[in-house]
Amino acid sequence: MTTAAEQSGVVLVLEAGRADRQYWRDLWRYRELFLILAWRDVSVRYKQTLIGIAWAFVRPFMTMVVFTLVFGHLAKLPSTAGAPYAVMVFGGLLPWTLFASVLGDASASVIANANLIGKIYFPRLIVPLSTIVVALIDFLISLAILAGVMLWYGVVPDWHILLLPVFVVLALLASVGPALWAAAIIVKYRDFRFVIPFVLQFGIYASPVGFSSALIPERLRLLYNLNPMVGVIDGFRWSIIGGHSPIYLPGFALSLLVVALLTWWGIASFRRIERSFADLI
Repeated sequence: MTTAAEQSGVVLVLEAGRADRQYWRDLWRYRELFLILAWRDVSVRYKQTLIGIAWAFVRPFMTMVVFTLVFGHLAKLPSTAGAPYAVMVFGGLLPWTLFASVLGDASASVIANANLIGKIYFPRLIVPLSTIVVALIDFLISLAILAGVMLWYGVVPDWHILLLPVFVVLALLASVGPALWAAAIIVKYRDFRFVIPFVLQFGIYASPVGFSSALIPERLRLLYNLNPMVGVIDGFRWSIIGGHSPIYLPGFALSLLVVALLTWWGIASFRRIERSFADLI
C-alpha cells in the first residue's frame, strides 16, 4: 500500500542532526527576516522622533567634551603625540560606543522577541545579529561628527584611514561574542541583564577611551591588551591619526586572539543554549 507522499513523489527523510548541519544555510535562507527585524529596530529608534536622531549626535559629542575636560585639562594627561586631545578621545570613543551599543542591544534582544521565538522556527542568531544595524547607523552619525572635529582642529588623515573599516569590523566582532553569550544567559537567568550596564560603565574607564594606552607601564601593556578593546581602540586611532598613534604590535596580536576566542565562545554558547529557548521563554 503506497502513501500519499509516495504517490506524489515527495519523500520525507528524518535524519538525526540534519537541522544542526543546515543551521548556517538557514541563516542565509532567512535573510529577509533579518532585514525585517533590523528595519523594525531602526524604525523604532528614529521614526517620528526628534530626540532619537539628536541623541546620536549629542551623546558622543558630550562624552567627548567631558572626557577632554576631565582627562585632558583637569588630570593633565598627555595626548597621543601631535594629536589634539579631543580628536584622540573621539578616536577611542567611537569604537567603544559601537561595542557598547551592540553588547547592550543584542544581549536583551532574545527576551525582547520572546513572542516571535516561541511561535515559529528560524535560526535564533538572526535576532541578536539584527541589532547590529542600528548600532552601525549610530556609528556612522558619530563618524560624521569625528570628521567635523578633525576639520575643526586641522587634522588631515593619511593613507592609514583606508584601514578604518578593518577596525570597525574588529569592534563588531569583539562585541558579538560577549553579546551572544549574554543574550543566551539572560534567557536562563533574567536578572543577569542588570549586570550588562555595570560592565559597560566599568569598561569605558578600563579601556583607553579617555587616555592613550601608551600611558600604561611597559611591563603591563601586554597584560592590558587582554582587554580586546585596547587593540581595537589603538588600531582605530592609528587609522585616523596615523603615525602619531603607533600600534603596540604584541598587544594588538593578543587582542586579536582574544577577539577570535570570544567570538567562537559566544557563538558556541548561544548555539548550545538556543535549543532550550522555547522552553525557557
